[in-house]
Amino acid sequence: MKKRYITYIGMFIVMLSSACKKQLEENAYDQLIADNFYNNKTEVLSAVLRPYTHANAWVTPSGQDGWWRPAELSADQLAWPTKGRHGEDGGKWKRLHYHTWTVDEGGLNNAWRLMYTGVGFCNDPIENIEKRSLTQMGLTQAEKDAFVAELKLLRAFHYLKLMDLFGNIPVVTQVGIPARPETMARKDVFNFIEKEIKENIDKAPKLSKAQLGRMSQASAYAMLTELYLNAEIWTGTARWDDCIAAADQLINGAGGAQNGNMALDLNITDQYKTTNDLSKEVIFSIAYNFSVANFQPSWTGEFYHFKQQEIYGGGRNGNNGVVVVPGNYTKFENTDLRKTTWLSIGPQVKFVDGKSPVLASEEYNGLQLTFVDNIQKNKNNSTLSNMSEGEENSGVRFNKYKLGNQFAGPGGVPAIDPQYNNTDWNVYRLTWIYFAKAEALMRKNGGTATADALALINTSKQRAYTAGTYVPYTAATLTMDELLTERGREFIFEGFRRDDMIRFGKFTTGTWWDHTASTATKALYPIPQQQRDLNVNLQQNPGY
Repeated sequence: MKKRYITYIGMFIVMLSSACKKQLEENAYDQLIADNFYNNKTEVLSAVLRPYTHANAWVTPSGQDGWWRPAELSADQLAWPTKGRHGEDGGKWKRLHYHTWTVDEGGLNNAWRLMYTGVGFCNDPIENIEKRSLTQMGLTQAEKDAFVAELKLLRAFHYLKLMDLFGNIPVVTQVGIPARPETMARKDVFNFIEKEIKENIDKAPKLSKAQLGRMSQASAYAMLTELYLNAEIWTGTARWDDCIAAADQLINGAGGAQNGNMALDLNITDQYKTTNDLSKEVIFSIAYNFSVANFQPSWTGEFYHFKQQEIYGGGRNGNNGVVVVPGNYTKFENTDLRKTTWLSIGPQVKFVDGKSPVLASEEYNGLQLTFVDNIQKNKNNSTLSNMSEGEENSGVRFNKYKLGNQFAGPGGVPAIDPQYNNTDWNVYRLTWIYFAKAEALMRKNGGTATADALALINTSKQRAYTAGTYVPYTAATLTMDELLTERGREFIFEGFRRDDMIRFGKFTTGTWWDHTASTATKALYPIPQQQRDLNVNLQQNPGY
């Protein structure tokens, strides 16, 4: 059965309901989340799994202000423009896009609270499992050690992403102690995360089908790869050799694999369809099994149009929100399958017959919905293009992940997808590791692609072309600027664009579409003022 552990969550989440229903205060890291809930292996397992369901809220584009929105909507590929009467939302998306956010941003405060609540969901079971006897919990020593290691790795992942956004943050490893923790320098947070991963990586289970969607040795190596790839930005000291070494552990299969041996999938769709639990290259994902546990992906609200269910033959629509920033669609060659498979543009037709037009509901009410590669009021023949000038159909759309279909297509083809709504959201995949290693090799080589770097990028890129259209990179064509562009093509929608732009020196200095250069201090978000009001020991980041 697909993703059996999600079934456990569905069974036992009610047992944690009292903890979940209790609204945490703003200082999420100082709350007691659960008490006396570790009396047998079943209860221990449900507590271990609880942070993963919560991670859905902040890791993925979930319809909530977690890590994903500030990680993507502040960069050059994605935006949530105002489209007619929809999407203004108090100007929050514009402030992300233009880098004009303030210390009082509700969205950043929500992200902080969600992520630190996740830390609490890790700290509580770590503390409770460590202090209880094996007999009391019905565990072996190996099981106890593995559970604690898994939770410490997951906690390290939370801190990695908090450090990514906010830089200097408090690190708390016990529930409620201290009540008002002090800010820790980003370099020290980095060192804490690195130490936690190294101390627990060998104690954690290897990645396998049974460990799908959970922390494993493979996801630990992926976190180390991300740490070392960004080490120069996050600590001031480059760690390219360490990045390469961590990547090699994954490439060589040292951390295990989701299915068989760790390898790139043969095509560019297996990682994003309803059966992506069968992918060979997924390292860590937020896993869903709606068929069994009524736990479904949340990204539909972020990306889908108001009439999207007619387009893909499912039952879920969205808020007509995130679109591709003008100028990015044309960076894909027309022969690039990622352009035609992962992005949606042009006239939309109904899934059930493949020909009837999907009718728009706003500015083009009654006319065929047609997505366009611009953000401007075309109906008024306006050429003014900015975050305020969108229409219902503005922007190229997300089509990377597929939910499947609840209804059959024309003539019964395709048939109803029995795995509808079960698509996992990938956090790390092997392709990202290939790119990280290639970048580290190039940076060690003065920005010039080595033979190994070329092999890594070309192996990944080749899948996006048919045999007759694929042109491999050479040392002359794979420049650092081209590597950044290719990263954008390969990892669009996946949450890494802000970090990539910061690492390549483009985030605060670059211009794109209607965005102009900001200031260097905008490479970090402010510590939310709501948190500083509650905790006087939180120091604000420079420039705020």
